[in-house]
Amino acid sequence: MTIKRTSVLILAVLFIICLNVYGAPTGKKATNIILMVPDGTPLSTVAAARIYAYGPGNGRLHLETLEQIGYQSTHSRNSVVTDSAAAASAWACGQKFNNGEISFHRETKKGPKTILELAKEMGKSTGLVATSTITHATPAAFASHVPSRKCEKTIAKQLITSTGVDVLLGGGLGNFKSTEEKKDKCGTWGDFIPLAEENNYKIVYNREEMLNAAGEKKLLGLFNPKGMTPVFQKETGDPQNREPALSEMTRAALNILEQNDKGFFLMVEGSQVDWANHQNNLVYQIGEMLEFDRAVKVVLDWADSKLSRKAHTLVIVVPDHGCGGFAIKGPYGKTFDKPGVYIEDGWVSKVHTGEDTIIWSQGPYSEHLGKAIDNIDVFHIMKAAFMGAAYK
Repeated sequence: MTIKRTSVLILAVLFIICLNVYGAPTGKKATNIILMVPDGTPLSTVAAARIYAYGPGNGRLHLETLEQIGYQSTHSRNSVVTDSAAAASAWACGQKFNNGEISFHRETKKGPKTILELAKEMGKSTGLVATSTITHATPAAFASHVPSRKCEKTIAKQLITSTGVDVLLGGGLGNFKSTEEKKDKCGTWGDFIPLAEENNYKIVYNREEMLNAAGEKKLLGLFNPKGMTPVFQKETGDPQNREPALSEMTRAALNILEQNDKGFFLMVEGSQVDWANHQNNLVYQIGEMLEFDRAVKVVLDWADSKLSRKAHTLVIVVPDHGCGGFAIKGPYGKTFDKPGVYIEDGWVSKVHTGEDTIIWSQGPYSEHLGKAIDNIDVFHIMKAAFMGAAYK
């Protein structure tokens, strides 16, 4: 009896220690939502990256280990084939938009609140990370409202003033510092860096500065005048390694956002998988896809580090659309076991394609993503997860 009681006591003490260290899962509500977007990525791109990384049958990408798998239809309001603006706006707002619109309906000159804006109203922190300009279509849709994706200077101003996103990391310095000759389609131009400083942003311009900014509350990282240097060009395009990798930007964002006990919304985009597919460039594609997957690993490791964190974090990995009609056409009639071998690629076009895209997810409400849905449903599921509301 004494031995039994001692064992029970030891287990109880260990349980209390675990609770103190990791926290306890308490219900289904999502405190954090992390939406990760490999832009323009059909399933064949995932397979090609996996084969390169592991060989045909020796492993899985980190994104493939998430618990739920479903798929979404992607059409926009005015086209069977969407662009990134309409697709991201559908996720952000739960409505269909015309191609080119950024969470804004041109005919009504209005746009509904985005999931990021709703998160801010709940007292949560917010972040956007991308390898394109941070004012590009996908990140822009979550934190701005403009009639055209070409209004990138207007978007830049809205990100730091109207919305005040806590963490902004990516390219696009040229859209925050421009002259009248470089005004955008909405007629906006100017130097918004002093405006960002007035709004309490720490401004960083390179990898080292970003890594030293972990204790900041608000961070604006602009690492390239345009989009960031592609992974496969890093040695020649960024020889001093001044630009952070997507995985490093993701870790930096989490370091800041996790300080808020009320939680956060974070969108991470591997923007240039799409750009690679537009160019029908396999080497470019694989480099971007594998770096995006390293960012997924950063997120999963962060979530796994505490039981309560994992229990209350909804992670969603979903491409906005396909691009290039990419296919694996070989090698046919032979295989190989070693990693580091490129498949033989085939392409249909150099533009977006209209196929459904896969959704990988885990965490609260992810069961609603593990089936056939439309892209607008992603918003409603995220909103329900934040509110702990019933979802059908």
